[in-house]
Amino acid sequence: MDLDVLTFDLSGYRYALAARTVREVVPAVSIRPLPKAPAVVEGVINVRGTIVPVLDIRSRFRLPQKPLQHTDHLIVAWAGARLVAIRADRVADLAHLDAEDVADLEVAGAQYVAGVAKLSDGLVLIHDLESFLTEAETYELDEAVLLPPDGHSDDRPR
Repeated sequence: MDLDVLTFDLSGYRYALAARTVREVVPAVSIRPLPKAPAVVEGVINVRGTIVPVLDIRSRFRLPQKPLQHTDHLIVAWAGARLVAIRADRVADLAHLDAEDVADLEVAGAQYVAGVAKLSDGLVLIHDLESFLTEAETYELDEAVLLPPDGHSDDRPR
């Protein structure tokens, strides 16, 4: 099946997301830490009134951490039914991939990758946001998002 993807750069590597999952790309904004969120969540941002968790794709791919810079972009996309954001050093472009240019990646530890594609300038890993969070991380994130900004619910002792 042919696939349209949004390509982006992260620590010198090229990645992609299926374009159908991408809602929008926004300039970097301050990311607020989210108490009790799983370690793979950088924090949250406000996208026009919607609180959106920012997933730490660098840690998943064992890339070096990098402080947020004003030149970064946030890709707001759907991970199943959940709206999330990932931070990219640079959003490259939209690309159309023919079915024969996309291959499944059957490598141990590649559960966050939907496939690998051949582009004119090299290979790109197609990221799978639906498998990004484990079941336990999803539960932790759900619990953390339910807490008010001070990190405490009204019925919990302070």
